[in-house]
Amino acid sequence: MLEIRTSCENCQKPLPYDSPEAMICTFECTFCKDCVDQIFKNVCPNCGGGLEKRPIRPKSLLAKYPVSAEVVYKPINEAEFTMKQERLIDIPLGER
Repeated sequence: MLEIRTSCENCQKPLPYDSPEAMICTFECTFCKDCVDQIFKNVCPNCGGGLEKRPIRPKSLLAKYPVSAEVVYKPINEAEFTMKQERLIDIPLGER
């Protein structure tokens, strides 16, 4: 079951279950579209993979499958991330 985190791990922007701004990686790291586009350039700061639009859970299933109550807040260390990003950005996603 996909974990629906309710805020950006980097800037804490609210990302409710139906947010069109929510982006995730294959490990469900969750970020806002602004961080992904402007800072990360589609390189997940945690795993190095790509980020995609998070699916929207149907409202009718929220009671049975609620969003996560856990808040994950791990703002990037810009110097460390820049080195990781420079190493990975030109490598195709399937080869990272």
